[in-house]
Amino acid sequence: MSTSRQPKWRRKMAPVSRWLPGVARLATMLLLVSAVIFVSLRVAAPFLVSTGMVRSGIEDALSRWTGYKAEIKGSPGLEFWPTPRITLNQITIRQPPNAGNKLLGTIESLSADFSLIDALRGRASFHEFHLLRPNLSLTRDQQGLIDWTYAGQLAKAIDGAHQDGNAELLDPKLDAEVGAITVEDGTFNIADLSTAKTYHFDGVTADINWPRLSSGMSAVLIARTSGQDLKIDFSSRTPLLVFDGKTAEIKASLTSGLMTAAFSGLGSISRLDGLSGNVTANIADVPALLAWSGKSIPGTESLKSFSISSDVISAANGLRFNNVTLGLNGSTASGVMDVSNVRNNRAKLGGTLAFDTMNLKPFFDAFALRLAAGEEGATPDGGPLQRLDLDLRFSAKEMQLQPFALSNVGASIIVSSNEAKFDIGDSQFEGGEMSAHLEATRGDFDGGGKLQMSIRGADFGALVERLQLKGPLPLTTGSLDVSLKTAKPLWTTGLEDLNGQVVFQAGAGSIANFDVEAIRNQAAQQRFFPLNAAGDHSFPFTRAELTANLSAGSADLENVRVQGTVETLSLSGLIPLQSSGLALSGSLQATDDTRAAELPLLPFFIGGSWPNPVISPVPVVAQPAPNAQ
Repeated sequence: MSTSRQPKWRRKMAPVSRWLPGVARLATMLLLVSAVIFVSLRVAAPFLVSTGMVRSGIEDALSRWTGYKAEIKGSPGLEFWPTPRITLNQITIRQPPNAGNKLLGTIESLSADFSLIDALRGRASFHEFHLLRPNLSLTRDQQGLIDWTYAGQLAKAIDGAHQDGNAELLDPKLDAEVGAITVEDGTFNIADLSTAKTYHFDGVTADINWPRLSSGMSAVLIARTSGQDLKIDFSSRTPLLVFDGKTAEIKASLTSGLMTAAFSGLGSISRLDGLSGNVTANIADVPALLAWSGKSIPGTESLKSFSISSDVISAANGLRFNNVTLGLNGSTASGVMDVSNVRNNRAKLGGTLAFDTMNLKPFFDAFALRLAAGEEGATPDGGPLQRLDLDLRFSAKEMQLQPFALSNVGASIIVSSNEAKFDIGDSQFEGGEMSAHLEATRGDFDGGGKLQMSIRGADFGALVERLQLKGPLPLTTGSLDVSLKTAKPLWTTGLEDLNGQVVFQAGAGSIANFDVEAIRNQAAQQRFFPLNAAGDHSFPFTRAELTANLSAGSADLENVRVQGTVETLSLSGLIPLQSSGLALSGSLQATDDTRAAELPLLPFFIGGSWPNPVISPVPVVAQPAPNAQ
């Protein structure tokens, strides 16, 4: 019987302890041999590897990739530690002479890692490329694609890649190793054939990770154009399909000091069908972006900020935006929108948006901006904006149109090639209701327009107090109807260009700081006096009505009658709209004819300026009594 107390598991592990030292010795020997071979190759490499062979190999590689002829003028430099690497200077890439000798670009310096084993075998394979100060000229064709038709490896791979669902398939014969590519201080010039413009990018820095042509790619690019720094992040599992303009998986973002934008989903760089994903954009300063792009339009300064986040999908003849979150000058809305193509190469933006709170002025400015895009000479070219139609419906719980405030608003904007309308169909205004209609004349919308507004049952007294308006104004609940026209474009119209009529009607109320008893007393004593010297009592009335005709920069009051319980005030005359001056004639007389002797007719003239006009009594010439028969 054994007396050993060693655990059974330790007895079972004992054979391992016998062979483990042998394995360790063998591994150590292999590592030492590998290290000796590695160091030996590095030491002997300068004597074994032909500089000319590596140089010609990279020339061939550049020519094979681009389809152009690569010429290297500078002397190459080889490094073998820590990895074999070649550096080439003064590189020119151009078409072969028999193909036109077109210059693609120049590279001040190009360095790349190469396989030492392949080099010892007389072959050259490269990876990890670094381009210093490349100056490249590219062409963007009519379809929006970079012209890769140079018969090079990249062009052949792009042309040969085909789609299987959302996957990218490539013939192995067209596949090749790419590796990492970095660009430092480059210059790119892109000639856009569709716009006949050339876009210049300098200070280009790029970091591209693309293991093989058949694999996914990620890239980060930083550049400066027109004085603005841009950063572009791009990634796709099917880059060859993307470069060929096919619908493929894309994740891209743009960051600059003027705006940020991002898209993630399925899309194409040349067309919109098949689009599906999420898009976001944020513009902190709209006027600055317009000015940078050369599209600054005067009169739109209130359009400060804009943002959108939405799911987007291709629909019939356009795009559908769902789950939209829209921001404008700090106001936020949610809803749906769509962009569709209509006849005559026009696009139409439609949708329904719901705001909690919003400022209406930017929408008016956007409305005027869209109309101004069609005017020749007075504003910069509107470009795509001129070909954009609008059909937007929106609602708001609270809406600001300084200095006014509306609530529970339903409104719409409609702009097409032959009509332009802005409507507030329903809203609550100062305890009453308001509706409005703004319309621009057809054509280029530069022939004028009209405004119609109707207010019913609003508390104008509360409005006067809230706005802290000065002068003798009616404090009452009433109705206001406005009908105005202009022959000038809406975005250039001033008060002097308006023609039309304003009608105001009210029930019981009072006129602040209009003391009729003090006015009569002053009129009996002085030839003229300021209104504020005639007491500070109010003038109560039971009914008030006003009709004013606007023309040539003045308001002609033709029917102003304020009926009090004791006296009635009547006014007529002109009010220049661009100044605070007054030129009115008025009168006070007894409301009840039976009190005419007690309160005789008091005519007067109102001049001076608002809010404290001057009253000049007009003597009443007694009419001679008729001759007795």
